[in-house]
Amino acid sequence: MNTLKIISVFVLSCLVVPEIHAQTKKLKRPTSRVGIGSVDQFVRESFDIYDKVYMYDSYAEAGKPLDDNDIDILENALDDLSLLSDSAPRIIGDLDGQSVLKKGKATLQINRSKKALSYSIKTAKKLLLENKKDEDEEETETSSDDDTTSDEDMDTSGEGSSDDDEDSSDAEEDINISDALEVYSKFDFVPGDKLLFFDDFSQDFIGDFPSKWNTNASGEVVQFNNVEGKWFELRSGYGVFFVPDVEALPEDFTVEFDIITRGIGRQTSSTARFHVIVSDNNSFKKGLNHYVQVSIPVGQYGAFSLRANNYFNSRVGEVNTDIKADVRKEVLNQPHISISVTKKRFRLWINTKKYVDIPRFIQELNVLKYLKFHINNFKDGEERLFISNLKVAEGGVDLRRKLLSEGKISTNGILFDSGSANIKPQSYGIIRQISQVLMQDNSIKLNIIGHTDADGNDETNLKLSKARADAVKSALINIYSISKDRLQTEGKGETEPLGDNNTTDGKAQNRRVEFVKM
Repeated sequence: MNTLKIISVFVLSCLVVPEIHAQTKKLKRPTSRVGIGSVDQFVRESFDIYDKVYMYDSYAEAGKPLDDNDIDILENALDDLSLLSDSAPRIIGDLDGQSVLKKGKATLQINRSKKALSYSIKTAKKLLLENKKDEDEEETETSSDDDTTSDEDMDTSGEGSSDDDEDSSDAEEDINISDALEVYSKFDFVPGDKLLFFDDFSQDFIGDFPSKWNTNASGEVVQFNNVEGKWFELRSGYGVFFVPDVEALPEDFTVEFDIITRGIGRQTSSTARFHVIVSDNNSFKKGLNHYVQVSIPVGQYGAFSLRANNYFNSRVGEVNTDIKADVRKEVLNQPHISISVTKKRFRLWINTKKYVDIPRFIQELNVLKYLKFHINNFKDGEERLFISNLKVAEGGVDLRRKLLSEGKISTNGILFDSGSANIKPQSYGIIRQISQVLMQDNSIKLNIIGHTDADGNDETNLKLSKARADAVKSALINIYSISKDRLQTEGKGETEPLGDNNTTDGKAQNRRVEFVKM
């Protein structure tokens, strides 16, 4: 009888689905530090990602499907892994001049980290490939037409150029924008002329989540003692997205915003990044079937590349690349980000320097309609990122032809410091185009008219609008050598509003400069 019971228990246990256990023996994380900052950072980051991926060991063998959160974690891990793999040669170079003992210890730990990276890349790719294969099979089974989907390589490792072999200098509070206006004379970003969305959080209360945004995490509006305006703090995390209420983006549009970072330094991860995503949906993932994204590194211990990749028709796109750059000082000094999308072309500037210009980044038109932001691998509570002055506008192509054909243009893309006539550097793309019209036809004369919103009293706004028109005139004369006899100015203050001065969008429309042929 006892024997029969034992056999019955054994048979029943075989029928129960077993727990999923790791198939691969786990690598041990080094317990001691080498004492070389870049090496210790490399080892720690390698094993942090390895631990995330190792949780999925044996999923493929057990047939356990991935959910959306799993896919997000593995895709983000692959992005981070490729960055770390690219930095390995530079880390090895840091061993020069070290003692034999320290060099030997560092080499052992680097080699163990490389094994962890190799395992993680192989495992993550395998799981994502299997998941994609399952999805394709399901689509084939349920499809009622004859369309077939080809199997493509799901390699999202972003193999490309390694980053420059440079060490970061100590973080400084230097202003990274020159006072010499000539620096901006070749800046060619031109913002769109039809405002779609603007938010400086002036209508939101400190501590609240902004009313014109959505997220699957949290965030709050803050103020700084030494920085003008209100700022929205984004929170770091895998699968965490921040989505402004921007809908139905057109084929041609521009995006501008400012960011502030706090707590960023030499200990910041090489995988800490700020992502800008243009997507086919407003849900909390990169995209359903189509998206493009560019990510900006914030780490300071090396010159890490910008990254650009696209994804169309549920497939990894043609662009998956690292763009060599050193933006370490920029991310510490309140940079202004400008993006221009013109049909399939995608361009991105940080301050006045263009870092990304991909002619066919948008592989399919009229499918990308939403804007999203995402940051990851920031140390919680220590490393922080804030955004403000988000402006999305339709157009951004060429104001020159409009001025020549219609004899008049109005733009809210020429920006000034608050309550001041000081032109912000990102405004010079428009002023440059105006100068080109004047250079092309010496007979053209222009009246420059300044307008303000309704904040402040009428007399002050009238004077301010005239001063701003004068500032634009001075820029045309001093930078582009336009004769002052061809230019006159006028200020109309708040007397001719285009939008509602009770809203942030309306105020942004009203702060504008007009150019009228005389």
